[in-house]
Amino acid sequence: MSVKKVLAIVLAGGEGKRLMPLTADRAKPAVPFAGFRLVDFALSNLANSGYFRIVVLTQYKSHSLDRHISETWRMSTQLGNYVASVPAQQRRGKSWFLGSANAIYQSMNLIGDAEPDIVVVVGADHVYRMDFEQMVQNHIKSGARATVAAVRQPLEMANQFGVIEVDTSFDTGVVGAHKISAFVEKPESTPGLPEAPDQFLASMGNYVFDTDALVEALEQDAAKADTKNDMGGDIIPYFVDRDEAFVYDFSTNDIPDATDRDRNYWRDVGTIDSYYEAHMDLISPLPIFNLYNRAWPIFTRNTVSPPAKFVHGEHNSIGTALDSIVAPGVVVSGGVVENSVLSNDVFVGTGARVQDSVLMDKVMVGRGAVVRRAIIDKNVKIPAGATIGVDHELDRARGFTITESGLTVLSKGQVVSPPDAAELALAKAAAAELPAALKLAIRDDAALEATMDKVAGNQLEAAESESGGEPAKIAE
Repeated sequence: MSVKKVLAIVLAGGEGKRLMPLTADRAKPAVPFAGFRLVDFALSNLANSGYFRIVVLTQYKSHSLDRHISETWRMSTQLGNYVASVPAQQRRGKSWFLGSANAIYQSMNLIGDAEPDIVVVVGADHVYRMDFEQMVQNHIKSGARATVAAVRQPLEMANQFGVIEVDTSFDTGVVGAHKISAFVEKPESTPGLPEAPDQFLASMGNYVFDTDALVEALEQDAAKADTKNDMGGDIIPYFVDRDEAFVYDFSTNDIPDATDRDRNYWRDVGTIDSYYEAHMDLISPLPIFNLYNRAWPIFTRNTVSPPAKFVHGEHNSIGTALDSIVAPGVVVSGGVVENSVLSNDVFVGTGARVQDSVLMDKVMVGRGAVVRRAIIDKNVKIPAGATIGVDHELDRARGFTITESGLTVLSKGQVVSPPDAAELALAKAAAAELPAALKLAIRDDAALEATMDKVAGNQLEAAESESGGEPAKIAE
Protein backbone atom coordinates (compact mmCIF):
# COMPACT_ATOMS: atom_id res chain seq x y z
CA MET A 1 0.00 0.00 0.00
CA SER A 2 1.45 3.39 -1.02
CA VAL A 3 2.12 5.95 1.67
CA LYS A 4 -0.53 8.67 1.75
CA LYS A 5 0.27 12.33 2.38
CA VAL A 6 -1.71 13.50 5.41
CA LEU A 7 -2.58 17.02 6.54
CA ALA A 8 -4.03 17.37 10.04
CA ILE A 9 -6.43 20.22 10.81
CA VAL A 10 -7.19 21.02 14.46
CA LEU A 11 -10.41 22.95 15.04
CA ALA A 12 -9.52 25.27 17.94
CA GLY A 13 -11.83 28.24 17.54
CA GLY A 14 -14.33 27.21 20.19
CA GLU A 15 -15.68 29.86 22.54
CA GLY A 16 -16.48 27.40 25.34
CA LYS A 17 -19.38 29.27 26.94
CA ARG A 18 -20.19 26.31 29.22
CA LEU A 19 -16.67 26.51 30.68
CA MET A 20 -17.09 30.08 31.90
CA PRO A 21 -15.42 31.65 33.82
CA LEU A 22 -12.37 29.62 32.72
CA THR A 23 -12.92 30.84 29.16
CA ALA A 24 -13.47 34.48 30.08
CA ASP A 25 -9.91 35.32 28.99
CA ARG A 26 -9.00 32.47 26.64
CA ALA A 27 -10.30 30.07 24.00
CA LYS A 28 -11.55 26.71 25.20
CA PRO A 29 -8.60 24.74 23.72
CA ALA A 30 -6.22 26.97 25.70
CA VAL A 31 -7.81 26.14 29.07
CA PRO A 32 -5.18 24.59 31.36
CA PHE A 33 -5.64 20.96 32.31
CA ALA A 34 -3.42 19.21 34.88
CA GLY A 35 -0.37 21.20 33.82
CA PHE A 36 -1.16 20.91 30.10
CA ARG A 37 -3.50 22.84 27.81
CA LEU A 38 -6.52 21.05 26.35
CA VAL A 39 -5.09 21.48 22.83
CA ASP A 40 -2.01 19.49 23.87
CA PHE A 41 -4.01 16.25 23.86
CA ALA A 42 -5.05 16.61 20.22
CA LEU A 43 -1.58 17.74 19.11
CA SER A 44 0.18 15.01 21.08
CA ASN A 45 -2.06 12.34 19.58
CA LEU A 46 -1.30 13.59 16.07
CA ALA A 47 2.44 13.78 16.70
CA ASN A 48 2.53 10.33 18.30
CA SER A 49 0.61 9.05 15.26
CA GLY A 50 3.42 10.28 13.01
CA TYR A 51 1.65 13.34 11.60
CA PHE A 52 3.86 16.42 11.63
CA ARG A 53 2.07 18.74 9.22
CA ILE A 54 -0.59 20.32 11.37
CA VAL A 55 -2.61 23.53 11.15
CA VAL A 56 -4.59 24.85 14.10
CA LEU A 57 -7.57 27.02 13.17
CA THR A 58 -8.22 29.63 15.85
CA GLN A 59 -10.72 32.45 16.33
CA TYR A 60 -12.10 33.22 19.80
CA LYS A 61 -9.70 35.00 22.25
CA SER A 62 -6.78 33.16 20.72
CA HIS A 63 -3.77 35.04 22.11
CA SER A 64 -2.82 32.58 24.88
CA LEU A 65 -3.50 29.66 22.52
CA ASP A 66 -1.33 31.17 19.76
CA ARG A 67 1.44 31.90 22.24
CA HIS A 68 1.32 28.40 23.69
CA ILE A 69 1.54 26.80 20.24
CA SER A 70 4.40 29.05 19.11
CA GLU A 71 6.40 28.40 22.30
CA THR A 72 5.67 24.68 22.59
CA TRP A 73 4.96 23.08 19.24
CA ARG A 74 8.06 23.53 17.13
CA MET A 75 8.74 20.95 14.42
CA SER A 76 11.75 20.41 12.16
CA THR A 77 11.33 22.81 9.27
CA GLN A 78 14.17 21.06 7.43
CA LEU A 79 11.88 18.03 7.10
CA GLY A 80 8.92 20.17 6.03
CA ASN A 81 7.12 19.70 9.32
CA TYR A 82 5.11 22.36 11.12
CA VAL A 83 2.38 23.17 13.61
CA ALA A 84 0.90 26.44 12.38
CA SER A 85 -1.66 28.52 14.24
CA VAL A 86 -3.99 30.07 11.64
CA PRO A 87 -6.54 32.75 12.61
CA ALA A 88 -9.72 33.57 10.74
CA GLN A 89 -8.67 35.65 7.72
CA GLN A 90 -11.89 36.35 5.77
CA ARG A 91 -10.40 34.73 2.70
CA ARG A 92 -13.80 33.85 1.27
CA GLY A 93 -16.14 36.69 2.13
CA LYS A 94 -16.34 39.36 4.78
CA SER A 95 -17.23 37.10 7.69
CA TRP A 96 -15.43 35.29 10.47
CA PHE A 97 -15.76 31.52 10.78
CA LEU A 98 -19.47 30.67 10.69
CA GLY A 99 -19.00 27.11 11.94
CA SER A 100 -16.49 24.28 11.96
CA ALA A 101 -17.06 23.46 8.27
CA ASN A 102 -16.79 27.10 7.29
CA ALA A 103 -13.52 27.37 9.20
CA ILE A 104 -11.99 24.74 6.90
CA TYR A 105 -13.71 26.21 3.83
CA GLN A 106 -12.22 29.63 4.52
CA SER A 107 -8.81 27.99 5.02
CA MET A 108 -8.87 25.95 1.82
CA ASN A 109 -5.56 27.52 0.79
CA LEU A 110 -3.88 25.42 3.49
CA ILE A 111 -5.11 22.25 1.82
CA GLY A 112 -3.99 23.54 -1.57
CA ASP A 113 -0.52 24.34 -0.27
CA ALA A 114 -0.03 20.97 1.44
CA GLU A 115 -1.52 18.86 -1.40
CA PRO A 116 -2.48 15.96 0.89
CA ASP A 117 -4.20 12.74 -0.13
CA ILE A 118 -5.92 12.52 3.26
CA VAL A 119 -7.16 15.23 5.61
CA VAL A 120 -7.52 14.40 9.30
CA VAL A 121 -9.81 16.83 11.16
CA VAL A 122 -9.84 16.78 14.96
CA GLY A 123 -11.30 18.81 17.80
CA ALA A 124 -9.09 20.48 20.39
CA ASP A 125 -11.06 20.15 23.62
CA HIS A 126 -11.15 16.47 24.59
CA VAL A 127 -8.96 14.42 26.93
CA TYR A 128 -7.92 11.08 25.41
CA ARG A 129 -5.21 9.07 23.66
CA MET A 130 -5.71 7.92 20.08
CA ASP A 131 -3.53 6.60 17.27
CA PHE A 132 -4.89 8.37 14.20
CA GLU A 133 -2.73 6.30 11.86
CA GLN A 134 -4.85 3.26 12.74
CA MET A 135 -7.98 5.23 11.86
CA VAL A 136 -6.47 6.43 8.56
CA GLN A 137 -5.52 2.90 7.56
CA ASN A 138 -9.02 1.76 8.47
CA HIS A 139 -10.43 4.55 6.28
CA ILE A 140 -8.28 3.55 3.31
CA LYS A 141 -9.01 -0.18 3.57
CA SER A 142 -12.77 0.31 3.94
CA GLY A 143 -13.01 2.48 0.81
CA ALA A 144 -14.81 5.24 2.70
CA ARG A 145 -14.70 8.84 1.51
CA ALA A 146 -15.39 10.10 5.03
CA THR A 147 -14.77 8.30 8.33
CA VAL A 148 -16.07 9.39 11.73
CA ALA A 149 -14.42 8.25 14.96
CA ALA A 150 -16.98 7.04 17.50
CA VAL A 151 -16.78 6.24 21.19
CA ARG A 152 -19.24 3.99 22.98
CA GLN A 153 -21.45 5.77 25.51
CA PRO A 154 -24.35 4.74 27.79
CA LEU A 155 -27.70 4.83 26.01
CA GLU A 156 -29.15 7.41 28.42
CA MET A 157 -26.56 9.96 27.23
CA ALA A 158 -27.75 9.96 23.61
CA ASN A 159 -29.22 13.45 23.91
CA GLN A 160 -25.76 14.87 24.69
CA PHE A 161 -23.89 13.76 21.56
CA GLY A 162 -23.97 13.42 17.82
CA VAL A 163 -25.30 9.86 17.46
CA ILE A 164 -24.08 7.45 14.78
CA GLU A 165 -26.37 4.66 13.62
CA VAL A 166 -24.76 1.97 11.47
CA ASP A 167 -25.79 -0.52 8.83
CA THR A 168 -24.38 -3.79 10.15
CA SER A 169 -25.64 -5.69 7.08
CA PHE A 170 -23.03 -3.96 4.94
CA ASP A 171 -19.72 -5.84 5.23
CA THR A 172 -16.72 -3.53 4.85
CA GLY A 173 -14.27 -6.34 5.47
CA VAL A 174 -12.50 -4.15 8.04
CA VAL A 175 -12.75 -4.64 11.82
CA GLY A 176 -14.42 -1.67 13.53
CA ALA A 177 -15.64 -0.11 10.26
CA HIS A 178 -19.34 0.06 9.37
CA LYS A 179 -21.32 2.14 6.95
CA ILE A 180 -23.19 4.95 8.66
CA SER A 181 -26.94 4.79 8.05
CA ALA A 182 -27.82 7.92 10.06
CA PHE A 183 -26.03 10.74 11.85
CA VAL A 184 -28.31 12.57 14.29
CA GLU A 185 -27.40 15.46 16.57
CA LYS A 186 -28.53 14.91 20.20
CA PRO A 187 -31.68 12.82 19.65
CA GLU A 188 -34.02 12.04 22.53
CA SER A 189 -33.45 8.31 21.94
CA THR A 190 -31.53 5.94 19.68
CA PRO A 191 -31.32 2.15 19.24
CA GLY A 192 -28.63 0.33 21.22
CA LEU A 193 -25.83 -1.57 19.52
CA PRO A 194 -26.63 -5.19 18.57
CA GLU A 195 -23.75 -6.53 20.67
CA ALA A 196 -24.25 -3.96 23.45
CA PRO A 197 -27.94 -2.90 23.75
CA ASP A 198 -27.16 -0.45 26.55
CA GLN A 199 -24.65 1.52 24.45
CA PHE A 200 -24.58 3.69 21.34
CA LEU A 201 -21.86 5.18 19.15
CA ALA A 202 -21.19 8.87 19.84
CA SER A 203 -19.19 11.05 17.50
CA MET A 204 -15.81 12.06 18.94
CA GLY A 205 -15.55 15.06 16.61
CA ASN A 206 -12.61 13.42 14.81
CA TYR A 207 -12.81 12.77 11.07
CA VAL A 208 -10.77 11.39 8.16
CA PHE A 209 -11.51 12.46 4.57
CA ASP A 210 -10.25 11.86 1.09
CA THR A 211 -9.07 15.33 0.19
CA ASP A 212 -11.01 15.74 -3.05
CA ALA A 213 -14.21 14.53 -1.40
CA LEU A 214 -13.84 16.99 1.50
CA VAL A 215 -13.17 19.92 -0.82
CA GLU A 216 -16.23 19.10 -2.91
CA ALA A 217 -18.43 18.76 0.19
CA LEU A 218 -17.23 22.08 1.61
CA GLU A 219 -17.81 23.89 -1.68
CA GLN A 220 -21.36 22.56 -1.93
CA ASP A 221 -22.09 23.39 1.72
CA ALA A 222 -20.85 26.96 1.29
CA ALA A 223 -23.23 27.44 -1.65
CA LYS A 224 -26.29 26.51 0.42
CA ALA A 225 -28.53 29.01 2.15
CA ASP A 226 -29.90 26.54 4.73
CA THR A 227 -26.70 25.36 6.37
CA LYS A 228 -25.13 25.77 9.79
CA ASN A 229 -21.68 25.30 8.24
CA ASP A 230 -21.01 22.54 10.74
CA MET A 231 -18.91 19.40 10.26
CA GLY A 232 -21.20 17.16 12.29
CA GLY A 233 -24.47 18.80 11.36
CA ASP A 234 -23.90 19.33 7.62
CA ILE A 235 -20.76 17.73 6.14
CA ILE A 236 -21.09 14.25 7.62
CA PRO A 237 -24.82 13.97 6.70
CA TYR A 238 -23.78 14.93 3.15
CA PHE A 239 -21.54 11.86 3.00
CA VAL A 240 -24.13 9.68 4.76
CA ASP A 241 -26.71 10.53 2.10
CA ARG A 242 -24.22 9.42 -0.55
CA ASP A 243 -23.44 6.13 1.27
CA GLU A 244 -19.81 7.26 1.55
CA ALA A 245 -19.53 7.73 5.33
CA PHE A 246 -18.14 5.01 7.57
CA VAL A 247 -17.63 4.82 11.31
CA TYR A 248 -14.39 3.97 13.11
CA ASP A 249 -15.02 2.31 16.47
CA PHE A 250 -12.62 3.85 19.00
CA SER A 251 -12.70 0.65 21.06
CA THR A 252 -10.52 -1.00 18.37
CA ASN A 253 -7.79 1.65 18.74
CA ASP A 254 -4.71 0.17 20.38
CA ILE A 255 -2.32 2.44 22.28
CA PRO A 256 1.06 1.07 23.47
CA ASP A 257 1.23 0.40 27.22
CA ALA A 258 -2.44 1.24 27.76
CA THR A 259 -3.89 -0.40 30.87
CA ASP A 260 -7.19 -2.23 31.06
CA ARG A 261 -8.44 0.62 33.24
CA ASP A 262 -7.55 3.54 30.98
CA ARG A 263 -7.87 1.88 27.57
CA ASN A 264 -10.22 3.84 25.28
CA TYR A 265 -10.65 6.65 27.79
CA TRP A 266 -12.28 9.73 26.24
CA ARG A 267 -13.76 12.66 28.05
CA ASP A 268 -15.56 15.67 26.62
CA VAL A 269 -14.66 18.47 29.04
CA GLY A 270 -17.22 20.92 27.71
CA THR A 271 -18.70 21.84 31.10
CA ILE A 272 -17.21 22.88 34.43
CA ASP A 273 -18.42 19.67 36.07
CA SER A 274 -16.99 17.39 33.36
CA TYR A 275 -13.74 19.37 33.47
CA TYR A 276 -13.53 18.79 37.22
CA GLU A 277 -14.44 15.12 36.95
CA ALA A 278 -11.74 14.57 34.33
CA HIS A 279 -9.19 15.90 36.81
CA MET A 280 -10.49 13.56 39.48
CA ASP A 281 -10.03 10.68 37.00
CA LEU A 282 -6.27 11.31 37.16
CA ILE A 283 -5.52 10.96 40.84
CA SER A 284 -6.57 7.49 41.97
CA PRO A 285 -3.80 4.91 42.58
CA LEU A 286 -5.02 3.13 39.43
CA PRO A 287 -6.12 6.17 37.41
CA ILE A 288 -8.95 6.02 34.93
CA PHE A 289 -6.71 8.12 32.66
CA ASN A 290 -2.99 7.48 33.10
CA LEU A 291 -0.78 10.52 32.51
CA TYR A 292 2.32 8.39 33.03
CA ASN A 293 2.24 6.31 29.83
CA ARG A 294 5.75 6.97 28.48
CA ALA A 295 5.03 5.07 25.27
CA TRP A 296 2.40 7.66 24.25
CA PRO A 297 3.36 10.88 26.06
CA ILE A 298 1.29 14.03 26.26
CA PHE A 299 3.58 16.93 25.36
CA THR A 300 3.44 20.50 26.62
CA ARG A 301 5.72 23.47 27.22
CA ASN A 302 8.77 22.64 29.34
CA THR A 303 8.74 24.49 32.63
CA VAL A 304 11.71 26.19 34.25
CA SER A 305 10.18 25.72 37.68
CA PRO A 306 12.19 23.84 40.32
CA PRO A 307 10.99 20.50 41.75
CA ALA A 308 8.01 20.47 44.07
CA LYS A 309 8.71 20.38 47.79
CA PHE A 310 6.86 19.66 51.01
CA VAL A 311 8.21 21.26 54.17
CA HIS A 312 7.26 21.88 57.78
CA GLY A 313 5.62 25.16 58.59
CA GLU A 314 5.49 27.02 61.86
CA HIS A 315 4.25 25.27 65.01
CA ASN A 316 5.63 22.03 63.51
CA SER A 317 2.75 21.81 61.05
CA ILE A 318 3.43 19.20 58.37
CA GLY A 319 3.38 19.99 54.66
CA THR A 320 1.90 17.01 52.87
CA ALA A 321 -0.15 15.92 49.86
CA LEU A 322 -2.35 12.82 49.78
CA ASP A 323 -3.92 11.25 46.65
CA SER A 324 -2.91 14.26 44.59
CA ILE A 325 -0.97 15.34 41.51
CA VAL A 326 1.58 18.06 42.18
CA ALA A 327 3.44 19.86 39.38
CA PRO A 328 6.96 21.37 39.42
CA GLY A 329 7.38 24.54 41.42
CA VAL A 330 4.69 23.68 43.96
CA VAL A 331 5.55 24.42 47.59
CA VAL A 332 3.41 22.97 50.37
CA SER A 333 4.74 24.71 53.47
CA GLY A 334 3.00 23.28 56.52
CA GLY A 335 -0.33 22.87 54.71
CA VAL A 336 -2.31 19.78 53.75
CA VAL A 337 -3.38 18.92 50.18
CA GLU A 338 -5.83 16.07 49.66
CA ASN A 339 -7.40 14.58 46.52
CA SER A 340 -6.39 17.55 44.40
CA VAL A 341 -4.47 18.60 41.27
CA LEU A 342 -1.95 21.42 41.69
CA SER A 343 -0.34 22.99 38.62
CA ASN A 344 3.01 24.77 38.35
CA ASP A 345 4.19 27.13 41.09
CA VAL A 346 1.23 26.80 43.46
CA PHE A 347 1.97 27.75 47.07
CA VAL A 348 0.08 26.32 50.07
CA GLY A 349 0.90 28.04 53.35
CA THR A 350 1.15 26.98 56.97
CA GLY A 351 -2.01 25.42 58.37
CA ALA A 352 -3.87 25.73 55.04
CA ARG A 353 -6.10 22.99 53.62
CA VAL A 354 -6.78 22.17 49.95
CA GLN A 355 -9.37 19.41 49.46
CA ASP A 356 -10.91 17.91 46.30
CA SER A 357 -9.79 20.86 44.22
CA VAL A 358 -8.02 21.93 41.02
CA LEU A 359 -5.51 24.78 41.37
CA MET A 360 -3.90 26.29 38.26
CA ASP A 361 -0.51 27.99 37.88
CA LYS A 362 0.70 30.39 40.56
CA VAL A 363 -2.30 30.14 42.86
CA MET A 364 -1.32 31.25 46.36
CA VAL A 365 -3.20 29.72 49.32
CA GLY A 366 -2.51 31.81 52.40
CA ARG A 367 -1.78 30.50 55.87
CA GLY A 368 -4.77 28.91 57.52
CA ALA A 369 -6.95 29.27 54.39
CA VAL A 370 -9.27 26.45 53.29
CA VAL A 371 -10.12 25.49 49.70
CA ARG A 372 -12.76 22.77 49.25
CA ARG A 373 -14.28 21.36 45.99
CA ALA A 374 -13.10 24.30 43.95
CA ILE A 375 -11.45 25.17 40.64
CA ILE A 376 -9.08 28.11 41.02
CA ASP A 377 -7.73 29.67 37.83
CA LYS A 378 -4.25 31.17 37.47
CA ASN A 379 -2.74 33.89 39.67
CA VAL A 380 -5.46 33.91 42.35
CA LYS A 381 -4.21 34.91 45.80
CA ILE A 382 -6.28 33.53 48.66
CA PRO A 383 -5.67 35.53 51.86
CA ALA A 384 -4.72 33.97 55.18
CA GLY A 385 -7.73 32.50 56.97
CA ALA A 386 -10.04 32.79 53.95
CA THR A 387 -12.35 30.00 52.75
CA ILE A 388 -13.32 28.92 49.24
CA GLY A 389 -16.04 26.31 48.77
CA VAL A 390 -16.90 25.99 52.46
CA ASP A 391 -19.96 28.29 52.52
CA HIS A 392 -21.67 28.67 49.12
CA GLU A 393 -23.72 31.67 50.19
CA LEU A 394 -20.54 33.45 51.17
CA ASP A 395 -18.97 32.43 47.86
CA ARG A 396 -21.91 33.80 45.87
CA ALA A 397 -21.83 37.06 47.80
CA ARG A 398 -18.21 37.52 46.73
CA GLY A 399 -19.04 36.95 43.05
CA PHE A 400 -17.66 33.43 42.71
CA THR A 401 -19.27 30.97 40.28
CA ILE A 402 -21.13 28.02 41.86
CA THR A 403 -22.18 25.08 39.68
CA GLU A 404 -25.32 23.02 40.25
CA SER A 405 -23.16 20.21 41.65
CA GLY A 406 -21.67 22.57 44.23
CA LEU A 407 -18.28 23.40 42.71
CA THR A 408 -16.88 26.84 43.42
CA VAL A 409 -14.99 28.40 40.50
CA LEU A 410 -12.71 31.45 40.52
CA SER A 411 -11.60 33.09 37.29
CA LYS A 412 -8.06 34.06 36.34
CA GLY A 413 -6.66 36.59 38.79
CA GLN A 414 -9.98 37.03 40.60
CA VAL A 415 -9.61 39.03 43.80
CA VAL A 416 -10.48 37.37 47.12
CA SER A 417 -11.14 39.80 49.95
CA PRO A 418 -9.61 39.26 53.42
CA PRO A 419 -11.83 37.24 55.79
CA ASP A 420 -13.94 38.67 58.57
CA ALA A 421 -14.31 37.06 62.00
CA ALA A 422 -17.09 34.70 60.88
CA GLU A 423 -15.05 33.42 57.94
CA LEU A 424 -11.98 32.97 60.15
CA ALA A 425 -14.10 30.72 62.37
CA LEU A 426 -15.11 28.65 59.34
CA ALA A 427 -11.46 28.19 58.38
CA LYS A 428 -10.47 27.17 61.88
CA ALA A 429 -13.19 24.52 62.07
CA ALA A 430 -12.13 23.07 58.72
CA ALA A 431 -8.46 23.03 59.76
CA ALA A 432 -9.35 20.76 62.69
CA GLU A 433 -10.54 17.94 60.41
CA LEU A 434 -8.24 15.05 59.58
CA PRO A 435 -7.85 14.19 55.89
CA ALA A 436 -10.12 11.34 54.81
CA ALA A 437 -7.17 9.21 53.70
CA LEU A 438 -5.62 9.45 57.17
CA LYS A 439 -8.90 8.69 58.90
CA LEU A 440 -9.14 5.50 56.88
CA ALA A 441 -5.55 4.53 57.64
CA ILE A 442 -5.77 4.98 61.42
CA ARG A 443 -9.35 3.99 62.17
CA ASP A 444 -8.35 0.72 63.88
CA ASP A 445 -5.22 1.95 65.68
CA ALA A 446 -5.72 3.91 68.88
CA ALA A 447 -2.05 4.90 69.17
CA LEU A 448 -2.02 6.30 65.64
CA GLU A 449 -5.27 8.12 66.32
CA ALA A 450 -3.66 9.85 69.29
CA THR A 451 -0.62 10.75 67.21
CA MET A 452 -2.72 12.14 64.40
CA ASP A 453 -4.75 14.17 66.88
CA LYS A 454 -1.47 15.85 67.82
CA VAL A 455 -0.61 16.40 64.14
CA ALA A 456 -4.04 17.93 63.52
CA GLY A 457 -3.61 20.03 66.64
CA ASN A 458 -0.38 21.46 65.25
CA GLN A 459 -2.14 22.31 61.99
CA LEU A 460 -4.95 24.07 63.85
CA GLU A 461 -2.57 25.91 66.14
CA ALA A 462 -0.61 27.11 63.11
CA ALA A 463 -3.77 28.16 61.27
CA GLU A 464 -5.14 30.11 64.24
CA SER A 465 -1.83 31.71 65.03
CA GLU A 466 -1.33 32.90 61.46
CA SER A 467 -4.86 34.32 61.18
CA GLY A 468 -4.65 36.21 64.45
CA GLY A 469 -6.63 33.89 66.73
CA GLU A 470 -5.67 32.20 69.95
CA PRO A 471 -4.32 28.63 69.73
CA ALA A 472 -7.02 26.02 70.33
CA LYS A 473 -7.08 22.35 71.10
CA ILE A 474 -8.62 19.57 69.06
CA ALA A 475 -11.89 18.36 70.52
CA GLU A 476 -11.62 14.97 72.18
